[in-house]
Amino acid sequence: MIGALVVTHGQLAQELVAAAEMIVGEFSHIQAVSIGWHDDVNDARKEIETRLSEVNEGSGVVVLTDMFGGTPSNIAFSFHEPGSVDVITGVNLPMILKIASQTEGETLETLAAAVRDQGRASISMASDFLDK
Repeated sequence: MIGALVVTHGQLAQELVAAAEMIVGEFSHIQAVSIGWHDDVNDARKEIETRLSEVNEGSGVVVLTDMFGGTPSNIAFSFHEPGSVDVITGVNLPMILKIASQTEGETLETLAAAVRDQGRASISMASDFLDK
């Protein structure tokens, strides 16, 4: 199974993972790391490294971050390794649910692309469907 790590500013990561577990039940292959405003960057890097090893069962890990260019993403990018760790920015709840519902034997590349596409597809403007 492909693991996932949600890395964000503040407590967003924990709340997104908790919301996903509320919908689909508990899981062990998805964890959260929150980086506070006063947290040391090296401590955050060490926590991410530890959590990556905890969720990696050998099939790789998708790291979801909140914002391109932010500290969580910049740290996560340093762990990118083709075929082993991929990083996707702009995390939302449907992306986490996509990872939670992955099928057996799915590759990291296939799942990462599906998660990215799910994230994009889940963004809507009410006027696009209500004003018709």
